[in-house]
Amino acid sequence: MKKNEHILVLRFSSLGDIAIMVPLFRVLFKTYPNLNITIVTTNKIAPVFYEFKTLNFFNVDFKNKHKGLIGLWYLFKELRVLNITCIADLHAVIRSYIIGGFFKSNFFKLKRINKGRREKNVLTRKKKKIFRPLTSTLYRYSDVFRKLGYPIDFINHEFPDRLSMPKKLIDKYDQKEKPFIGIAPFAAHIGKIYPLDLMQKVIGYLQKDYKIFLFGFGEKQTSKLNLWQNAFSNVYNCSDRLNLTDQMKLISNLSLMISMDSFNGHLAANSGIPVITIWGMSHPFLGFSPFLQPDVNQIVIDRNKYNLIPTSVYGNKIPKGYENAFRSISPLTIIERANKILNTKHHQNQL
Repeated sequence: MKKNEHILVLRFSSLGDIAIMVPLFRVLFKTYPNLNITIVTTNKIAPVFYEFKTLNFFNVDFKNKHKGLIGLWYLFKELRVLNITCIADLHAVIRSYIIGGFFKSNFFKLKRINKGRREKNVLTRKKKKIFRPLTSTLYRYSDVFRKLGYPIDFINHEFPDRLSMPKKLIDKYDQKEKPFIGIAPFAAHIGKIYPLDLMQKVIGYLQKDYKIFLFGFGEKQTSKLNLWQNAFSNVYNCSDRLNLTDQMKLISNLSLMISMDSFNGHLAANSGIPVITIWGMSHPFLGFSPFLQPDVNQIVIDRNKYNLIPTSVYGNKIPKGYENAFRSISPLTIIERANKILNTKHHQNQL
C-alpha cells in the first residue's frame, strides 16, 4: 500500500447502516495502519466512530449548501481538493452515483457496493418468494474495499475496551446492585416496532430485577419513554438526558440490549454487548443483523403463520391481515431470552 492512500467513503444517511461500518473500520485500520479515510456523511453521527482518531468527516448539507445538481457539483469540487486517491461508494443512491460520476470523469478509481437488490426483491416479493439468507451488509461493505485493493479478514477484529460511565450516571447507578439492560423500542417504520403495550409488559417485568435504560429520539418517542420512566421505579429515559456521546458510554456498560431492527442494536453489538433483536416485517435474512449476534438472539414472527415475511427491505409494508402479526411474539419469549443471556453472563463472571 502506498503511504499517502486516501479513501473517500460515501455513506450519507441511515444511522443503522452507518453504524454497521464500525467493525469494518476496526479491521481496516488494524490491517492498514497508515490508511487515511474520509467519510462523507452527517457530523451528528461522528460519536459512533469515537475510537478512530485518524478518521475524518466531511459534513454534507443536502438541504442547503449541497442541494440539487449544482450543490452536488459544488460538493465534488470541495472533496476533490482533499487529495483523494480512490472512492468507496457504500450507499449506491442517486446522489452517490452523481458524485461518483464526477470523480470517474476525472479518472478516479471508484468501487460501489452491490446491495443485492435483485436477491432482496426475490426474498421480499409476495409470489415465488425464495426464503434464504443473503450476504450481510457488513460483508458487502468489505467487498468494496477488497475491490479497491484492501482485502480484510474479520478474524482480526477486536472489540475496544469498555468506556467509562457518563458523569451524570456514574454516582447514581451501580451494576453490582442491578445489571443494566438497554431497551430501544422504536424504529423508522411502524412495521418494525414491537407493540408498545407488549413492550411495556417486558419492561415492567424486567425492571424488577434489572436497571432499565430507555433509548429513543425526538419529542414523540421521549414523551412515551417518560411515561414508562414515571410508571416504574427502575427505569431511566436516556433520550432527552444523554447526548449520543454519553449514550455510547452507557451502552458499552450494558449487560444486554433489547432493540428493534434499528440503530441502537448495532451500537450495542459494536461494543460486544449481547443484543436481542425483535424483527417485524423485516427479517435477519436480509443481512442487517447486529454484528456477531447469534441466531437465537433474533426473535422473529412465525413464518408458518405469516409466510410473506419479510415484506420489504425496510419493514415499511404491512400486508392486509398482518396488522397483528407482531403480537404473535409473546413478551414472555423476550423475557425468557433476556434472563437466559443474563444468567449465563452472571455465571461466566463467577468463574
